[in-house]
Amino acid sequence: MTKLPFQFKPDPEAASPLYMQLAHKLAQAIREGHYQADEALPSERVLSESLDLSRVTARKAIDRLVEQGLIIRKRGSGNYIAPKLEQPLSRLTSFSEELHQRGFKPSSRWLTRGFSLAAPDEQLSLGLTTGQRVARLERLRLADAVVMAYEVSVLPEAVLPDPEEVNASLYEHLTGHGGAPVRALQHIRAINADSKLASLLEVPVGQAVLFITRVGFLESGQAIELTHSYCRSDYYDFVAEMRRDG
Repeated sequence: MTKLPFQFKPDPEAASPLYMQLAHKLAQAIREGHYQADEALPSERVLSESLDLSRVTARKAIDRLVEQGLIIRKRGSGNYIAPKLEQPLSRLTSFSEELHQRGFKPSSRWLTRGFSLAAPDEQLSLGLTTGQRVARLERLRLADAVVMAYEVSVLPEAVLPDPEEVNASLYEHLTGHGGAPVRALQHIRAINADSKLASLLEVPVGQAVLFITRVGFLESGQAIELTHSYCRSDYYDFVAEMRRDG
């Protein structure tokens, strides 16, 4: 039986399902350097046999890490640790900074500023454990009084001990209190607005909106911000410049 570089003991008292517990342990092993960039992760079969778990549990845990950007799938080859970014994103700015640069007046309509227990996916993204609290910021983002996006930001309590102090710009606040993210991983996809989201964004039910998940990191590699943004597709364009090697 293959020996794994970490120990995993399921917690039957935990609120999170078994596959999320395994995903959290695998993410921890990756962050601690037990697996290196481009190294193959043990297969679903090896994980299930070594940890005495079902292959379904192992597969769902790996799926979760793929969604988080920690693992990449290579068809016909296996699962590999995602390469580490060699430099910060070319343009990591806050909503407020971006609108100021474009000549708009940014503002926020606050819906929630407080604390709650970290949900399982938030624990995984931010490297937290069950029972830890997070600061939760929920707001509408406006440009010249027009609703542009609905945004939910989650940060460890140690990073943001007083969410009520955040005013217009979260990154501006973090910069003045120890440091804002210097790089981020961002996933973008389209979804259709349900009745609640449509009401918040002031769009028809069913209209396509851009759903953006961003995890922000300090220079040390610590994840300190998880933000879900729901952006009006009639106001947002995302442009990426790509170059072909060689």
